[in-house]
Formats: sequence, C-alpha cells, structure tokens
Amino acid sequence: MGQFSEIPIIDLSALWSEDEQALDCLAHEFYKAYSETGFGYILNHGVPSSLVEQVFEASKQFHALPLKSKMAVELNEIHRGFIPINTSTDVNSTLAEVKKPNQSESFMMMREDELRSPGIYLSGPNLWPELGGFRETVTAYNDRLSELGFSLMKLVVRALNTDEQKVLPAFEKPTTWLRLLHYPPTEPTAPEDLYGSAPHTDFGCLTILAQDDVGGLQVMTSSGQWVDAPVIPGAFVINVGDMLNLWSNGLLLSTPHRVINRSGRERYSCPFFFDPHVSTVIEPLASCVSQENPSRFAPLNFGDFLRSELEAGYDKHKSNEKEGEDYD
Repeated sequence: MGQFSEIPIIDLSALWSEDEQALDCLAHEFYKAYSETGFGYILNHGVPSSLVEQVFEASKQFHALPLKSKMAVELNEIHRGFIPINTSTDVNSTLAEVKKPNQSESFMMMREDELRSPGIYLSGPNLWPELGGFRETVTAYNDRLSELGFSLMKLVVRALNTDEQKVLPAFEKPTTWLRLLHYPPTEPTAPEDLYGSAPHTDFGCLTILAQDDVGGLQVMTSSGQWVDAPVIPGAFVINVGDMLNLWSNGLLLSTPHRVINRSGRERYSCPFFFDPHVSTVIEPLASCVSQENPSRFAPLNFGDFLRSELEAGYDKHKSNEKEGEDYD
C-alpha cells in the first residue's frame, strides 16, 4: 500500500483510440495510480449513464421485494442468488478482528452458463426473481461491464509491459460477478466493529464499482489511515484485487477498504468483479520479476483459491463444506 490523501482520477478516453503514444501515456498513468494507491476513479469509460441508472433501479426494486420473494432465490451452492443480511463474514481479514457479519444484503449474478460443467467450479445458470425486466437489465449491465473489464485488462498488459498471450486468454471466458448491494443504515451508537463491509481486500483481479451518493466507502493508506471515496458523477471506482497483485508480483496493489454506513440513509452499490477463468494458474509474470523485485508468490490455482475464500466467508458454503458436498 502507498501513502495518499486522495484517490487518483483517470480519464480513459485514450483507451478507445488507436493512438499508440496516447495509449502508452494512459498505461503509465494507470500503472502509477495502481502501484501507489491501488484505487482510482475512472472517467469516460464508455458505459452509458442510463444503463447505470437502470441497474440501480433494478437493485432497488429487488431489495424492496418481500423477504419471502427474495428467499425464493436464496444463494445456492454455485454462488448465485440472494444473500441475506448477517450471512457473510470477512473472517479471512488480516486488517481487523471480524466477528460480526457484514450489515448488507445483496443479489449475486455470475457468468450465465446454460448448464453446470463437470469439473468447472461455480459453473451454471443464474437464479432470477419474479420481477419484470430485472433479468434483462442486469444481464445487459453485466455484459457491458464484461467488455469494459476486458479492455482494462488490455491496459494492464500494456502497463506491465507483458505479452498479451500470457494474460488475456484467461479472460476469454472470464469469471464474472455482479453484486447488487443494499446497506441498511447502521445506528450511530452501533459498535465500532459492526461494518457494512468489514476491512478487506478483494480476492480477484479487477473491481468496477458504481455507488450512490450516500457515501461510506473508505480506502486504507499504508499508515493505516482511512480515506473517503465518495461518489464522483459519471465515474466508476476501480480497484485491483489479490490475483492481479499476485500476477504483477506485488507491483499493482490490492488495497484494503471497508464500508461504514452511519448516514441514516439506505446505501446501494453495484460492484462488478472481473476475474480469470477458474482453471487459471496464476503466478508472477516474467516482466514483473527482476533482481530488484524477485518472485514473491508461488503459483496458485484460481478455482482452488475461490473455494477456500467462499467456504470461509459465506454461511451457505460453510454448510456445504460440512456436509462434504462437491460443487463441481
């Protein structure tokens, strides 16, 4: 982690051009932001504001449903569906002693697979509530963010001066997660260790976050200070996760963050996680290893890593682990 007081803002306009010099400048700017801060605001990302507004409206409509309707699509063993409040805990956090569940509820969509594929962890179809237009809106948003995620990974490749074939094939059939989060207001007198989302790092590659104007997202500096990340109209907040930190041999930072909602208002956010296929073996790229920065990580199978993370953090996966069920 780096020491910073503000989160950088990056204009992606050059990403949509064929100007190699402009792309190199953008890659340099991206590298600087994510090697020093690990977080950034991204402008001119190409996603229509109308689509962002539609997915927030779909989220609000879903969370306004009676609990019985939401529980009809409760989170299943392939991590799709409704995640009720008090059922996920960041027990793997090294940043705080987390004993209380996160104070949020959410709907989780992953990549849509027609059928479960034997041996492919978390493959399968999504669960959908009986809510007119919901599936169409959420799917359209997921598809558009998947395109943006792939474009950003191309930028990462340029920023790390590596071979596209060492990285991009892992994203031809990516692992994607779209989470529609609702944070009820937490009482001002609530214990300090009761979080909307406890301090954590994201375990994947890239997170693309749309958030409302309520606030509550905070990013941690190297000195342990928390810096607010309020909404900037038209911008996404994008951060690096643990797998991209590993791939870059620690050059790109997976920065801790948390959510505390003591605003007295309902908070909504829509994080999208863009990750490699579960079969991907991730190890430091040769371009990121040097005499000054020797290899710091052993190779890791992404699917195996995901299994351990989900079984540790989610009640649904813990119960399946105890019962000895296999998700493949």
